[in-house]
Amino acid sequence: MFKKWPKIPRLENEVYYITEKIDGTNACIIIDYSGEIKVGCLYKDNINGTDVGIRTVYAQSRTRLITPEDDNYGFAKWVQDNAEQLIQDLGEGYHFGEWWGQGINRGYGLDHKRFSLFNPTKHSEICYNVPLVITLNQEEYENTNWKQEITNEFKEFGSVAVKNYMKPEGFVVYAERTKCYWKIVLDKEVKT
Repeated sequence: MFKKWPKIPRLENEVYYITEKIDGTNACIIIDYSGEIKVGCLYKDNINGTDVGIRTVYAQSRTRLITPEDDNYGFAKWVQDNAEQLIQDLGEGYHFGEWWGQGINRGYGLDHKRFSLFNPTKHSEICYNVPLVITLNQEEYENTNWKQEITNEFKEFGSVAVKNYMKPEGFVVYAERTKCYWKIVLDKEVKT
């Protein structure tokens, strides 16, 4: 069967989004309108009480579906407790992000946990308890100093996600057209 080679975007037309890399644990909220209920379902109901289908909500870590009984730093419990609002705010799909804060890796000096969505182009506004990772800068490919400039800003001013936290992990570069991510971890910088 014929399969067409995909069109390759021009590098000079690529738009990059640069966000702070948060040191937490990978997490995902799955919202499914298919009507199927699978193992690990945290929430289910009929859409607007009609026969349109069943909304189901799941939570996952980097490697598996999780539940409040088999959780990852309380993320599944948080998703279960906020499922109705998450359905309204996020809609159907897989919503990947970072679960971070108190008791998770760097902790950032917080007394609570937060969930931040990875994709900086997904939503135009902050959702209920589900902000996007913070976009630091948006650059065109021609600017060759952006990596060092952002590294210097982190070293001087610290985290943009948590004010006065002086040990941010690094930053992530997202290429919008190619939908690729790259990370720069400050602690693992190669010294030249």
